[in-house]
Amino acid sequence: MDLRILGRTGYEATVVAMQEFTRTRDAGTRDELWVCEHSPHFTQGLAGKSDHLLSPGEIPVVATNRGGQVTYHGPGQVVAYPLLDLQRLGYFVKEYVYRLEDAVIRTLDHFGVTGHRVAGAPGIYVRLDDP
Repeated sequence: MDLRILGRTGYEATVVAMQEFTRTRDAGTRDELWVCEHSPHFTQGLAGKSDHLLSPGEIPVVATNRGGQVTYHGPGQVVAYPLLDLQRLGYFVKEYVYRLEDAVIRTLDHFGVTGHRVAGAPGIYVRLDDP
């Protein structure tokens, strides 16, 4: 896997670049991990509703085709985009997501933080009062 450090990038430009990478890759294209931070914006997933944003102010809201609801992204928040050929790796999406979540739980544990799953709510959660 190749690591690509992008620095601070615009969200929409990053999505277009990832789509182009995916569109032009072939069976021999190496997987990549893109790491960046974005200018302030909210992404609204397929389950997101406009009333989930109480007061976005001047912060742009970008509709996405990902699952989930509304997520804020901004400076200081590191985002990692794995661009993988799951078929070549022999994973189905749900298995890959489970393995990714497991890696997050193990990483948090390494730093003394307890992460956990919540049924029906994808992702890894940390209780503020339960380090």
